[in-house]
Amino acid sequence: MSRKSAIGCGMVLAMALLATPALAAEDYEINVVLPLTGGGSFLGKAEQQGLQLAEGYVNGEGGIQGRKLKFIFHDDQSQPQTAVQLASQIVASHPAVVIGSAVVGMCNAMAPLMREGPVMYCLSPGIHPEKGDYVFTSNVSTVDLASALITFYRLKGWTKLALITSTDASGQDAERGIKDVLARPDNKGVTLVANEHFTPTDVSVSAQIEKISAAQPQALIAWSTGGPIGTVFKGIIQAGLDLPVGTTNGNMTLAQMTQYADFLPKQLFIPSSEWPKHDARLTLDPAVEKAQAGFFATYEAAKVTPDVAAVLAWDPALLVVDAIRKLGPAATAVQVRDDLAKLQGFPGINGVYDFPRIPQRGLDERDAVVTLWDPGQKTWKVVSKPTGIPLEQ
Repeated sequence: MSRKSAIGCGMVLAMALLATPALAAEDYEINVVLPLTGGGSFLGKAEQQGLQLAEGYVNGEGGIQGRKLKFIFHDDQSQPQTAVQLASQIVASHPAVVIGSAVVGMCNAMAPLMREGPVMYCLSPGIHPEKGDYVFTSNVSTVDLASALITFYRLKGWTKLALITSTDASGQDAERGIKDVLARPDNKGVTLVANEHFTPTDVSVSAQIEKISAAQPQALIAWSTGGPIGTVFKGIIQAGLDLPVGTTNGNMTLAQMTQYADFLPKQLFIPSSEWPKHDARLTLDPAVEKAQAGFFATYEAAKVTPDVAAVLAWDPALLVVDAIRKLGPAATAVQVRDDLAKLQGFPGINGVYDFPRIPQRGLDERDAVVTLWDPGQKTWKVVSKPTGIPLEQ
């Protein structure tokens, strides 16, 4: 080949290379363990949808330093042993972070595998990691939600309370928390007149409801999630027990409200983080209002109505993304943990996060409100200020 021909071929090759699009950066993948089948699937599937919408929202805002966010989902089948198996496989690949699971039992089973990382962001508020752990937990804690509910009851004049909880990990955690709240000086005038238990597989709680009715409480707290709480609601209606009923925000799902519509208590109160839409009587931090506007706009565009499952997933996703955006895609588990641990003033849809003040969670009862289910509007109406102080009518 002549020198002239070689130069010509080189120029053609150079032009071809310049004309070739640059290879797209690889997606930034985050593993997610959720109960997509089994008893917890009503929650897991909705949280999966919430994370997928959050993924689109993040990518619409530029992704992670030019890389698209991609959640990789794994089904723990609502079984702790399956969650452990999946978590073991994920940990072996040394990621910086894993999200999940959605239920206390699975999160508690996975947590010991995270002693040296990765960061695990559990989507259940029912676990209580120690300060400095690699484990973080979503939303307002069970204790703080119970505190807001009991404050609301007390200030409404309902001071003789009954409690019914399931015997599983979630129910036991709730009972401990509720008793701790009732022992506080502010609640010295509140009395627990009945304390009943049931197993999640029970098909009837008529005996427990009969004992509660005999104690003549002014209000009831029924703390369990999913199918078991449906059994309790049926028992309440069948017994003709007409009094205010409060339950965990784990039941704040539209699917459950629709499924249980025929036997929901007439007054069903659910303590919640600050996310539900509210009227002018409640004023939140403007940055939280802005975060909520973006959240609701994303769901409206997808023609989906959000509930607690969306909420439990949304903020953890954005908190993790915020850390990795700052640290870069090569961030280690130690770096992500330390960044979250010192994070203050992060406005989420649930409130303003302050991890130095509330380690591993970022929210407390100051971010908790009480809602009332409105069957006509098919929504939860906020009826209290943060901490459970009733709104003026």
